[in-house]
Amino acid sequence: MALRGPLSRLLRTQLGRTCQQSRAQSVAVLGAPFSKGQKRRGVEHGPKVIRDAGLVERLSSLDYSVHDFGDVSFHHPESDEPYMGVKFPRTVGAANKKLSGAVSRAIGAGHTLVMLGGDHSLGIGSVSGHAQQCPDLCLIWVDAHADLNTPMTSPSGNLHGQPVAFMLKELQDKMPEIPGFSWMKPFLTSRDLVYIGLRDVDPGEYHILKNLGIQYFTMRDIDRLGIQRVMEVTLDHLLSRKQRPIHLSFDIDAFDPSLAPATGTPANGGLTYREGIYVAEEIHNTGLLSVMDLVEVNPLLGANREAVDATASLAVDVIMSSLGQTREGAHACIDDVPSVKDDTEQLCL
Repeated sequence: MALRGPLSRLLRTQLGRTCQQSRAQSVAVLGAPFSKGQKRRGVEHGPKVIRDAGLVERLSSLDYSVHDFGDVSFHHPESDEPYMGVKFPRTVGAANKKLSGAVSRAIGAGHTLVMLGGDHSLGIGSVSGHAQQCPDLCLIWVDAHADLNTPMTSPSGNLHGQPVAFMLKELQDKMPEIPGFSWMKPFLTSRDLVYIGLRDVDPGEYHILKNLGIQYFTMRDIDRLGIQRVMEVTLDHLLSRKQRPIHLSFDIDAFDPSLAPATGTPANGGLTYREGIYVAEEIHNTGLLSVMDLVEVNPLLGANREAVDATASLAVDVIMSSLGQTREGAHACIDDVPSVKDDTEQLCL
């Protein structure tokens, strides 16, 4: 019988805190400088400012073998007319196809992958590429927004508000054939998905969430239940049937704008620093994180350099916590503490 509640959480935590975790000891970093999934330019510079905030150096301090694969190079067609209100469909489709292949190759090579966006339309390519290698994956989407509109329900036509709809099998008959996406087939079921941090959900998205019975936690739910209980329910929902790879897709706008001001679609009343870091820590403690996206850092939208630096630094903190940095400090594993006798013997030699 599957364990649930505090006991299952305790066992997962104990497993995650050992030095012999069942996760890759090699971390790959892949940048995706892309902005055509939405209207605000600048988010394509997200990978650079996150790297500049010390990501690779800090990952190396966790004793990982770190491989920075640089940035995916995207081609932008000269002409890409809207289709059924969807903006830049061919550009976004081609970018995600290329990203999907890059993610699949990194996972196939045995790395845990950190994908740096770029806007959240890139979730299509990142999660689908992961699914090529790990078809039984589950998805935790941490975001102020559900990103679940179909082309028919989207108020804006921006594809960064639609990526999850492309993934879900239950929405296959609701998705028109969009130019640029002929390669994309749905691969995820609604029970494989949990949202955390929602507070700006469109009417069509709300209908889909309710109609499909998707597990989600709004900021009100987090206020009511507390982040510890939210994570217990999240992980039991996704892992009680079997242990499987986790894909964490983290939009920086899940945090309150006071913490992450340099982003394109801020929404007041978001996660606190401690709540966001706790989410990341608990996912790490499962030992099952396989891919993490960190998206929507836009340095052109920070009011000043301090705002940009704060947002980029927060992004690095979330990534680090997802990969094992603890609030007790980031420490390499040691076998034992040297004794005074051992030191004395060394001095006498």
